Amino acid sequence: MKFTELLTPETIRQGMISSSKKRVFESIARIVEEQLHMENGEQCCFDCLFTREKLGNSGLGGGVAMPKGRLPNGGKPIGVFIQLESPIDYDAADKREVDLIFAVLVPENMCGDYVQYLPTLAENLVDKSLCKQLRAAKSADEIWGVFSHYDQCESEEIEADEEDSPSLAPESGSEE
Repeated sequence: MKFTELLTPETIRQGMISSSKKRVFESIARIVEEQLHMENGEQCCFDCLFTREKLGNSGLGGGVAMPKGRLPNGGKPIGVFIQLESPIDYDAADKREVDLIFAVLVPENMCGDYVQYLPTLAENLVDKSLCKQLRAAKSADEIWGVFSHYDQCESEEIEADEEDSPSLAPESGSEE
């Protein structure tokens, strides 16, 4: 799963100011509510993020967090990316403050289809080169460009790996 399959330019925020994890979740909920157009969407989204966070901290380390939540309905998963102007205390396992947040909200009826992609997304999200570029970005458009470029490079790398893998078919002919 690519970052750009979850994100849209409208769900990216650059240089956002927030004082706490709770305030970040409230901001994510407002952004998602704009996409969902459902009654009580903002409160529903906040509740699903907050409830999931109680099960375990979503800090990935290195100043990055990936909160997740299940939406009661919706047609597709929604990703929200926030680059904070100043890092916040996130109670992350590595004790580092967080300034890059990639939230993933998936409709309940689609969770089984997407749960398998979350570990790879998390692994890619803590890539040091990607984080450096995301922190240096000065606009939401630049952030979108960073994710687009990263997804393209990942796709090319996967294709190259597939081409380089040995064939399982036996070679024809005999050696003398």
